[in-house]
Amino acid sequence: MPTKHRVATRRHFVQTSAAFGLASSAPLILPKLCSAQPPSDRLGVACIGVGGRGSGIGAEAAALGQIIACCDVSASNAHNFADGQVKKQRQCKVYNDYREMLDKEPGIDLVTIGTPDHWHVKIAIDAMKAGKHVYCEKPLTLTFEEGQLVQQAVQKYGKTFQVGTQQRTEHEGRFIKAVAIARSGRLGSKLEAVSSVGKSASRSPDKSKPFGPFDNSTPPQGFDWDLWLGPAPKVDYCAERVGWNFRWWFEYSGGQVTDWGVHHTDIAFWALAGDDGQAVQAQGTGEFMGTERQQSLDFLLGKIAPDQMPVAFNVAHSFDVDVTLSTGNTIKVLSGNNELVITGELGKIRVNRGSLTGTPVEEIDADPQAKREIEEAMVKIYGSEIPKSHMANFFDSIRRGLPPVANVREHVRAVNATHLANVALLTGRKVRFDPVAIEFPDDAEANQLVRRTRRSGFEIEV
Repeated sequence: MPTKHRVATRRHFVQTSAAFGLASSAPLILPKLCSAQPPSDRLGVACIGVGGRGSGIGAEAAALGQIIACCDVSASNAHNFADGQVKKQRQCKVYNDYREMLDKEPGIDLVTIGTPDHWHVKIAIDAMKAGKHVYCEKPLTLTFEEGQLVQQAVQKYGKTFQVGTQQRTEHEGRFIKAVAIARSGRLGSKLEAVSSVGKSASRSPDKSKPFGPFDNSTPPQGFDWDLWLGPAPKVDYCAERVGWNFRWWFEYSGGQVTDWGVHHTDIAFWALAGDDGQAVQAQGTGEFMGTERQQSLDFLLGKIAPDQMPVAFNVAHSFDVDVTLSTGNTIKVLSGNNELVITGELGKIRVNRGSLTGTPVEEIDADPQAKREIEEAMVKIYGSEIPKSHMANFFDSIRRGLPPVANVREHVRAVNATHLANVALLTGRKVRFDPVAIEFPDDAEANQLVRRTRRSGFEIEV
């Protein structure tokens, strides 16, 4: 297992990028502007985790840069992705372990990360330590502690880091327009949002027990189960732990609360939280999938060993949690229709990937001056022209030495709100969070949920 990675030595512009505040409540620190001109050669790309969504973001990056290698614990995933690149006349080496790939391929300038959530932060930090820029899928973190660690790493290594919350750039600008309207004061000064994200949905082939218990089995040939687990507890292989369904295990994700929840909650934060607003309180109720609430809590507290837990999904299935921000605004994280609704004393708007509606939207669109003001506000929020795509914004940010639209600090604020919602669901009570100290004052039980124990050999070092 390699312990030291060679840092790619390419043009100066590749090494210069955005660094953001260390503490989640700190002001945004803008990067030093890069004076180098865009190069004639293309950025070297490596893709880590190329099954499902990972293959999609990998292909986008490969089209904008020069693909060098891909990596996946599933040999079939890796070879399928590489074969697809070869068909496009792009050579792509295949690796099983990302650490070996980083060590052996000095031409890599950036990586995409499309692994399950429990691997995100360790891989991202290792990549930055090796001198690479990072595009990582959401939700970026598994715990509050990981959010603190990854911010420290961005600050320390100065790499450009884009999180895959693509609603910030894509879907015909509906979400940024909603943010501009909310910030304009047209809805009022006291705002609340409902981040409605649907229920956790099993894709188990056994319809008679969609949430478990499931059977353990032998891993498929060419699938490195131990490496897939990585920092997570050692357990026997179960087909329902991998693929789409990894989302429904607290060991690897946070259920729909964090998986889809962070998409709309991120936009809600963009609209309601200002520059420094943080989630500070949560209270709500939920129904868990294959376990009881107390059982899932005791497992995460270390009171139940991994091999003593039911082999069943253990996150919340349905939920209704009110999250209070330090700004006084509130966000309700709800399992329901897929939409974000923002309401103030003067009006209400509704947005999802298909539409942006509400009387304020109709009034703005009918008034040329108001429409122009909102469009100018949208550009001002971005700080530049509206990006063509999320991945294009990442590449442009590297070349221009500017912060990407979905930077780590902004994402951690939003994803911490979803972690806070899960803590409220797990404990079954109102919880108060100090985002500066990264702790729950006077709540020893909740404080144990700030971080996780990682398996030996998979520790995170900034």
